[in-house]
Amino acid sequence: MNAGFSADLGICRVRDLALTDAASIARYVNDRRVSINLRDRVPYPYTLEDAERFLSIVCAGEPRTVFGIEVDGEAVGCVGIELNEDIERVTAKIGYWLAHAYWGRGIMAAAVRVVTKHAIDSMGVCRVHAFVFARNAASARVLEKAGYVLEGRLRRSVIKEGEILDELLYAYVDEPVPGGAR
Repeated sequence: MNAGFSADLGICRVRDLALTDAASIARYVNDRRVSINLRDRVPYPYTLEDAERFLSIVCAGEPRTVFGIEVDGEAVGCVGIELNEDIERVTAKIGYWLAHAYWGRGIMAAAVRVVTKHAIDSMGVCRVHAFVFARNAASARVLEKAGYVLEGRLRRSVIKEGEILDELLYAYVDEPVPGGAR
């Protein structure tokens, strides 16, 4: 059984999500400024029932791969890792969102950094990558601040609300250095 993940980063705490986070998650995801950059599997408008369904799945997961970002005792965002399988089992994809009121404070870069380290140290991956809409410069900056490197632009690769967009591919690769240290 998972012992639970928690990391106090000073500006926020990254921790396992709980069923009791439903109300705050529903409130913050149900913001057009947040939802416009999320995958379509996250509905908009976003209801309390959507949050409860989401939490029932992620809280039952083993290992836990989706974490809450807590500020002042409230979940104001999430960071999730999707572990790959088969020959890609050493890689994972990271995704995240943060309530608009908390943008621009360095919270997301710190959270992405700690969850990336957790994935590498505890989940057996050596590469974590992320896709962001090319129009989302703030998300690209988050990844760069967290140590990710731009690997490429996927031209006209996704559609969001009827608009075909480019995506940027960023990756963090845990490469061994001489002497065995990382």
